[in-house]
Amino acid sequence: MDTNLHQEWYRQENHVSEEEMLHRSPIEEFAFYEAVSAGDIDAVRLNCEQQRFADPEGMGILSVNPVTNMKYHFVVATAMVTRFCVEAGMEMEQAFRLSDFYILKLDRLRSIEEILQLHDKMALDFTGKMRLIQRKGTSKPITECIEYIYVHIKERITVEDLADHTKLSASYLSRLFKEELGISISDFIREKKIEKAQNLLRYCDFSLIEISAYLSFSSQSHFIQSFKKLVGMTPKKYRDLYYATNWPVRLPKQTNPN
Repeated sequence: MDTNLHQEWYRQENHVSEEEMLHRSPIEEFAFYEAVSAGDIDAVRLNCEQQRFADPEGMGILSVNPVTNMKYHFVVATAMVTRFCVEAGMEMEQAFRLSDFYILKLDRLRSIEEILQLHDKMALDFTGKMRLIQRKGTSKPITECIEYIYVHIKERITVEDLADHTKLSASYLSRLFKEELGISISDFIREKKIEKAQNLLRYCDFSLIEISAYLSFSSQSHFIQSFKKLVGMTPKKYRDLYYATNWPVRLPKQTNPN
């Protein structure tokens, strides 16, 4: 730290009175990060409903601009959540991709309300994924949904398909899924398809149009758009970076539904 910065720091410290608001205790924040990494969806949802992240009491001032200040706190919170989840068993690359995804979303926001909404989505998304990793008890319908999605991942899967499979209404199943895993059914399906696509891009030499058709995307452009949104790069760029082997793997033949 140069001399001018030293002087500025000491001047600021001299103006801080003992009565001034202190930073909030890290105990509460660490408890929140622990809840996320443990997959405790109820505790995390309660924290979000109480808007603890937005509570100005004890919040450090990282920028004189309120929106920028909240953005900085969002980045810190996301980094901490990512680290806790990795230590609790989330695959590192998945955790950092998820972190990058939400921070890129943050970059386009212009209001505190939007930032708070994104924070809650980020926290619940990480929590839902940790719940699956930690094998936390999900209800029978949701377990059946997840198993169905894994088995039929190459097919076009709709909420109605899952509702028929579980004998529940589509609206109730959608609400239950979001409550237990912190993510919508359609987003979960899309994520699983993209994860499958990543494996195909890394270990096989199928073309993008073959992968798109195999995973039942409506078009190659839709596949590329969905992939880039979740992974942060195009499928071609991903293959260029991570292609690992020339193992001869063949795609199973598609059965003709007609």
